[in-house]
Amino acid sequence: MASSPDVPSADNTPENPGSGSLSDTPDTAGDTGRGQRRGRVRGRRAAVMAVPATLAVAGLAVLTAQGALGVTLYISGMPFTVTAKSLDGTGFEQFGALDTMADGSPNAGDTGGQVLVVTSAIKKATLDSLCQSVDLGGTNLLIKAGSGSSKVQATDLTTDSTLLTGDASFNNIEIGNDASTLTKAGVKGPLGVFSQQADTVHIDNLRQTNYKTTAGTFTLPGLKLSFSDTGC
Repeated sequence: MASSPDVPSADNTPENPGSGSLSDTPDTAGDTGRGQRRGRVRGRRAAVMAVPATLAVAGLAVLTAQGALGVTLYISGMPFTVTAKSLDGTGFEQFGALDTMADGSPNAGDTGGQVLVVTSAIKKATLDSLCQSVDLGGTNLLIKAGSGSSKVQATDLTTDSTLLTGDASFNNIEIGNDASTLTKAGVKGPLGVFSQQADTVHIDNLRQTNYKTTAGTFTLPGLKLSFSDTGC
């Protein structure tokens, strides 16, 4: 496969260095556009606060979160699909977050360059029959691993998702924590944001739509990369 600081996109216009005075007519159209973009970003920030407890009930427990490598990563804005027959994880956390694209990204559309995601983190994870695919427009880049006796192994695994499904079970789950107080996977989310954590997580028939994945270590036995007409 291949969890997100809140970095708002900028839309500043530099002053003309040769101008000795300000224009008598303010650029109200530009101000209106910038105000609308700021409004959309504020709306998405508010949505992060409302990520509901139904995440656990729906089995949204898996792979994702921002902070394993301690750096800011700008997403491409191209989602990718991840599937696995099963996932077993020790040390699980999950919370809402925003992913940010690089300034001027052609994939920003009307999003303002930000995507609302579910960020999850797993301290140690094992995945059976991992598949990842990204649609490149007419063809898919396909990656498969761990379908034999040796399974995919990862530490400090994090992923940012807009969709997660599967049949999930948790051990010692806590729902409604403040994301800044999480302790199970070593990742802390934003202050005041809803979150959950558990000692262990198991998911059968995992399927995700992701925008970002990071890991401390990632072992992919039987790795195969190819192009395909179909994705995972």
